[in-house]
Amino acid sequence: MAPVGRRDRRNFGYGRQLSYAGPQALKDLFGGGHYGTIKAHSDRWQAFVRWCRSEDGPGVSEARQIDRKTLLDYAEHLRQQVKKGEITIATAQNRLSSLNRTMSALRGDQYVKVASPSKALGMRRTSVRTTVPHGQDREQVMRTIQTRREHQLSRAAAIAQLARTIGMRLREAILADLSRLQYEAEQFGRINIQEGTKGGRSGAPAPRWIMVNDHIRAALAFAHHFSPDGSRNLLAPHESYLDFIQGTVRHARDILHTHELKGFHDLRAAYACERYEQITQYPAPINGGGCYQLDRRLDREARMQISYELGHGRIDVVSAYIGGRA
Repeated sequence: MAPVGRRDRRNFGYGRQLSYAGPQALKDLFGGGHYGTIKAHSDRWQAFVRWCRSEDGPGVSEARQIDRKTLLDYAEHLRQQVKKGEITIATAQNRLSSLNRTMSALRGDQYVKVASPSKALGMRRTSVRTTVPHGQDREQVMRTIQTRREHQLSRAAAIAQLARTIGMRLREAILADLSRLQYEAEQFGRINIQEGTKGGRSGAPAPRWIMVNDHIRAALAFAHHFSPDGSRNLLAPHESYLDFIQGTVRHARDILHTHELKGFHDLRAAYACERYEQITQYPAPINGGGCYQLDRRLDREARMQISYELGHGRIDVVSAYIGGRA
């Protein structure tokens, strides 16, 4: 927190640089931890700062000069970027939401904010996937995994394989108890995704069982082989989650992009598309399948199952992975 009596100083007491002040205020707001959240808000704050310094921006270099008009002008700038196809609606709304959060952290109040990012932009985001996910070609994914092994990124390769084969989130793949999962696969023929899950959906009250096949067994064996000594997951005993993300995972993302794979989340979407086809015998909607028109009950059953396997609590979220019901 900015020292008492110093909020009347430059950038509300958070230093001389606008680019520095925002992240520092966020760190105080979250009181340690929440590294991913802080980084996401900070990156979007930096985009705002760059606009402030640009020819089209207001020339603001001090947080105390930022008022609601500044924020609405920025919203208009983002709206024009969306119309030109430079950013998505979701990106624009996320930037405004992070701007609100950062201004609140800096000021210590909520007097300067965009009340409704969607209304300020004049457009609503959609959670329905409109582009085919990369990584549906299993052979392409395996070639990329081999490339990462050659770059001594075997643990990152294991994460990619877990995401594509089991539909794990990045955090779930990193923190998964691989010894337990292998035991469950051998004893029960299914595995329960528990570690690293989102929204408190873990433990006995929130089981998430996935039926095992040969691809899953191979992915678990691969990950277990490259698990560091003394660890039950993909983190070394001395290694922090943040360090692993900022080092190994960041480098791995660059390699994914060079092989025309968008990222780990697209591998999860590829898993969802594959599961939809396995359950319905029709391609996923994003791949041109027409199950919804022919058998709405079957389409709904598939979406409910995929929602469960991905660790979501709502069936409508599945449209972001496989496409809508058109």
